[in-house]
Amino acid sequence: MLKIIIPTALLVPTTALLKPTNMFTSFMAYSMLLALFSLQWLKPTMTSEMIYATSSLAIDHISAPLVVLSCWLLPLMALASQNHMAQEPLHRKRVFLMNLATLQTFLMLTFSATNLTMFYIMFEATLIPTLIIITRWGNQAERLTAGIYFLFYTLASSLPLLISILYIDLKMGYSSMPLLQLTQPTMTYSWSNIFLWTACLMAFMVKMPLYGLHLWLPKAHVEAPIAGSMVLAAILLKMGGYGIMRMLTILSPLTTNLYYPFMIMALWGIIMTSAICLRQTDLKSLIAYSSVSHMGLVIAACLIQTPWSFSGAMILMIAHGLTSSMLFCLANTNYERTHSRTMILARGMQLILPLMTTWWLLANLTNMALPPSINLMGELMIISSLMNWSLPTIILTGLGTLITATYSLHMFLTTQRNKTPTHTMIQHPTHTREHLLMALHMIPLILLIMKPALISGIPY
Repeated sequence: MLKIIIPTALLVPTTALLKPTNMFTSFMAYSMLLALFSLQWLKPTMTSEMIYATSSLAIDHISAPLVVLSCWLLPLMALASQNHMAQEPLHRKRVFLMNLATLQTFLMLTFSATNLTMFYIMFEATLIPTLIIITRWGNQAERLTAGIYFLFYTLASSLPLLISILYIDLKMGYSSMPLLQLTQPTMTYSWSNIFLWTACLMAFMVKMPLYGLHLWLPKAHVEAPIAGSMVLAAILLKMGGYGIMRMLTILSPLTTNLYYPFMIMALWGIIMTSAICLRQTDLKSLIAYSSVSHMGLVIAACLIQTPWSFSGAMILMIAHGLTSSMLFCLANTNYERTHSRTMILARGMQLILPLMTTWWLLANLTNMALPPSINLMGELMIISSLMNWSLPTIILTGLGTLITATYSLHMFLTTQRNKTPTHTMIQHPTHTREHLLMALHMIPLILLIMKPALISGIPY
């Protein structure tokens, strides 16, 4: 395990020493090699055991898929940012790549931490490189406002989590997650324990984000550069789901009744944010709101805590990570050519970039959860487990699925079909780099359906 984490951390000094001519190429080659090495952690759930590096770092069947996803996305972020960073001075390119490597190291440590205190420190440490990427390399002047929203929403919600972790440590004498899951401390119904439960989950609900606590996400996505949007959608949102899965198994039996308000907000949020997507004019904003809608399903699945729902939530998190990252990459290819994110100004792209339209179609079909993508399996498992928990939820989830299909088709038809505007001047055709980027997103999505047990992560 350390043979992946340590080389990832060493990418920071390596980037500082690389020759300017082949800096991006070398960085991508090294990070891709690490991503391929990390695939060994994916094992069928029933046969996988915890892989311990030290007493405070370990990888099990819940964290392995998420660590592999973050390793896989590091070279893709560098690949997607190449054109965006082309005009930057050399020292800024170096700082950018060093930021990506630092963020990657923090993410791997977050997912592999077995101690609650270390988990919290790494969870918060990921804020700093992400904030630098958004505020320094964002495109518009509002990026500072978006950075402040992102920082204060996350900080305000995660301070109660720190207090509750310190309280658990003080009361139990230890804060090791495997130990807490084995001993299962019984929490009685009292006001202090209800506050403790809420404090533990609120940080993850904001990070997911839960509908009502989601206002920072569209702002951060719209203002972030392509690498920032990719890492936000694909990995940082999944830290919320991972945290909920870890904490809920510790906080029993309180979890059986207290989750109703969160459940209502998550299910209602699926419909509300999908409806908001229908009237979005900004392409990146539309994809950001669709993330909130999909994460509503994941929150609902995590809260009912059945093995079937946990498994569906894990599969959908991985599937959504790759799908939304691909959609942001496609939106970026449009933006680099038209210099506008407004959908109606960038229509008729099929005539100009026909190969890119194929990727748009595939990405939208996976976003709609059509077979043979892994998204379908994740959504089916979640919807069936929610229906088993309470029959009327089928109305909300079914309506959400219908609106998702509607806005996905609306996004595809608006950007790719129609008549090309007269002002559109496209000088650059699609590059091999962009097709490689899309292929590296799409191949895992289709291949994973052949053996979903690798990422199903049932914790029982």
